[in-house]
Amino acid sequence: MSAPQLLSAYAGHWTGAGTGVTVIVPPEGTVGSGEVRGGAPATREFELLSPVRTVSTVSAVVLSGGSAFGLAAGDGVMEGLRKRGLGFATPLGPVPIVVGMSIFDASVAGTPPAYAAGKQALAAAFRGEPFEAGAVGAGAGATTGKWRQRLDPGGLGVARGSVGAASVVAVVVVNAWGDVLGPDGRPVFGPDAPPATPAASFGLNTTVGVLLTDARLDKNECFLLAQSGHTGYARAIHPAHSRYDGDAVVALATGDVADAGIDLLRAVAAETMASAIRDAVSHA
Repeated sequence: MSAPQLLSAYAGHWTGAGTGVTVIVPPEGTVGSGEVRGGAPATREFELLSPVRTVSTVSAVVLSGGSAFGLAAGDGVMEGLRKRGLGFATPLGPVPIVVGMSIFDASVAGTPPAYAAGKQALAAAFRGEPFEAGAVGAGAGATTGKWRQRLDPGGLGVARGSVGAASVVAVVVVNAWGDVLGPDGRPVFGPDAPPATPAASFGLNTTVGVLLTDARLDKNECFLLAQSGHTGYARAIHPAHSRYDGDAVVALATGDVADAGIDLLRAVAAETMASAIRDAVSHA
């Protein structure tokens, strides 16, 4: 899927050895909110996404490997956007609102993505390179099925849905404790039965996603849309939202399409997110 197909957003990857960074830069003025439901999140600027906070627009979302270390990739994106004059206007110049979400991958023990990786992912986004799915970008080191003491494939997935004139795109990095489920509700990898003794793996998992729509939504409606992204998690991952995961969703609305019904949009967003999760492992 190419960047123009991400509803006018710029999107790009930097892929390293078993880790990476994925950047989504929506059009200026894009409204955003988000929600965390997992027990072990690694996030940046997430409190700003609360519907009660003052800032309503988002300059970029950065998905990365490296757990909390990988959040440093957002610094490179923030600096790159400032040089382009993008961000929240202040008397001393623009301050880019860069939201970050990181997964735990093997780079935690080596060299996690940092400032330079964020800059390279941003440069790839603005070059308009094809936006690939699978073991690329932030999904390069992702795995699933760890509650079974397995390392089944994970990755980055993309899917698109529509409601009348409005569209919604889901981009998700699947690094789940549980299994990815197919449309039939059965695990894509492994047996149907749950493990007799699920393996504990604190801090080693997280599914992070972005819902991007061209509908005109306010910040509270974006929050509701993010909640529906978590519904998609629960449909395509089992178990989802465990205390071992850092599951989080950001919803972004560019505002190009007026009068898009939020409830129907939420229903489609849930299915689109579930489809993106399945797409992430279909490239294995």
